[in-house]
Amino acid sequence: MHAVILAGGKGVRLRPYTTALPKPLVPIGDQHAILEIVLRQLSAAGFTSCTIAIGHLGEIIRAYVGDGSQWGLNVDYATEDSPLGTMGPLLNLRHRLPETFLVMNGDVLTDLDYADVLRRHRGSGAPLTIATYARKVHIDFGVLTTRSSKVVAFTEKPSMDYRVSMGVYGLSRGTLDGYTPGLPLGFDELVLDLLKTQNQPHAYEFDGYWLDIGRPDDYDRANAEFTTRKSLLLKGA
Repeated sequence: MHAVILAGGKGVRLRPYTTALPKPLVPIGDQHAILEIVLRQLSAAGFTSCTIAIGHLGEIIRAYVGDGSQWGLNVDYATEDSPLGTMGPLLNLRHRLPETFLVMNGDVLTDLDYADVLRRHRGSGAPLTIATYARKVHIDFGVLTTRSSKVVAFTEKPSMDYRVSMGVYGLSRGTLDGYTPGLPLGFDELVLDLLKTQNQPHAYEFDGYWLDIGRPDDYDRANAEFTTRKSLLLKGA
C-alpha cells in the first residue's frame, strides 16, 4: 500500500510555531513530531511506501525523514516550486503512483485506520473516498429567517451538525485524468467536478479521535491531550 502525504504548505495559521519549522514537524509531546506519528501509523497499518510532497521548508522535512527506513517505509519526495493546491501535487506524480492510494495532510492527528480507508475505497468503486467526521458548529447569534423583508422564523444561538473532511482520502489514479500537471488543483475543485458529472465520491464515516493541527488552539489542545492519547495514537507502531 502506498500513501502520499501533503506537506508543502506554509502553515500560516499556526504561526509563530511555523516560522522556523514546517507545520508537519512541529512537536507533539516531548519526543514526537506530527509527521513522525503519521509515518509510524502508516507503517503499523501495513503501508510499505510513501511519497511526501514538500515545498515550504521542505529540505528540513527531507533531512528529518530521510528514506523512511527507520519506520520500515520506502519514502520518496515530490517538490512544489510553487503552490499547487491540495490535489495539484499529485498530477506531477501520476506516473509514479499505483492504481489506488491514500492521500492525506501531514498535520492530522487521529487514530483512523488508514489501511481500512484504502480497502474501503478499493471496494467502493468510487473515484474518491473522503474520510469524514461529525462536527457541531455553534452560532453565537440569534438567527433570523426572512422573506420579503419580513422575519418569518427565529432561532436563538442554534447548533448545526455537519460532516467535515478529515484531510484523508482514498484516490484512484484515473480520477486525475484530464487535469494538467503543473497547474493548481484544489480538493474543492476536484469534488465539485465529480459531483457535476454525477460521479459521487464515497464517504468513510469516522467517530474516533481526530484533530487537524491548523490553528494555535488546536495545537495546544493536541499537546495537552497527547500524554493520555499516546497509546491510542501509536498502538502497534
